[in-house]
Amino acid sequence: MATRVLQTVGSGLKCTRNWFVANGQIIIATRSISGSPDSWFKSLFVRKVDPRKDAHAQLLSKKEDNNLYKIQFHNVKPECLDDYNELCEEVLPSIHANPEYPCELVGTWNTWYGEQDQAVHLWRYRGGYPALTEVMNKLRQNKDFIKYRTERGKMLLSRRNQLLLEFSFWNEPTPRPGPNIYELRSYQLRPGTMIEWGNYWARAIDIRQQNQEAVGGFFSQIGSLYQVHHLWAYKDLQSRENTRNAAWQREGWDEVVYYTVPLIQHMESRIMIPMKTSPLK
Repeated sequence: MATRVLQTVGSGLKCTRNWFVANGQIIIATRSISGSPDSWFKSLFVRKVDPRKDAHAQLLSKKEDNNLYKIQFHNVKPECLDDYNELCEEVLPSIHANPEYPCELVGTWNTWYGEQDQAVHLWRYRGGYPALTEVMNKLRQNKDFIKYRTERGKMLLSRRNQLLLEFSFWNEPTPRPGPNIYELRSYQLRPGTMIEWGNYWARAIDIRQQNQEAVGGFFSQIGSLYQVHHLWAYKDLQSRENTRNAAWQREGWDEVVYYTVPLIQHMESRIMIPMKTSPLK
């Protein structure tokens, strides 16, 4: 079809230096033709850029609140995992419960399937970056936290974190009873595709809410960029399998998968078990 269109357009054009005669009318070219004879025709089909005045963070995040999230990945020495968990269970809930710190521990887990001997912590800062700064400044003066950080450092192989915003169309993560397993699905998107991803998932999230399995959806602001995290809760691995298979029977899910897969450069799935003190059980 495209070949026939080009042939038809080409038959009506006669090139003379920097202007064209098309069906008896003179059209002035904005630039001279160079390279292959069909290069000008190919330029007709170049997708135009849609100029935007807002960053994707403004377009995709929730406007009614100012929540900022931090996700931490701690790779623990295998022989230290139990001691690490005990240390976290002693210190992290006290920060969560202290009203002087404008932050909440959303969930804390150990990876069961995926990267082994790993802990994942998700924090929420109500008030955005100022709240994060306030918490960090206070923790520097907290002797218990300083001691915790020193002991923790002896147990870790590596650690990394990201600052995240939540998608406007996802639920805000709230404590839920257990027992549950949690799946953290992380997607590295091609740069420039975050809004397209959000558009498809804004329609798709209803399909994946049949069993209330959707916990939260986030996209990165600092750290690894153009990365998306979807957090899901299931009763067990068989429930996860049944729920995911059932999605394919619902109208629109196949379309979401078809159009979002090309946006992904890399993806990873972690199955996680909540620690004893995690608000997400």
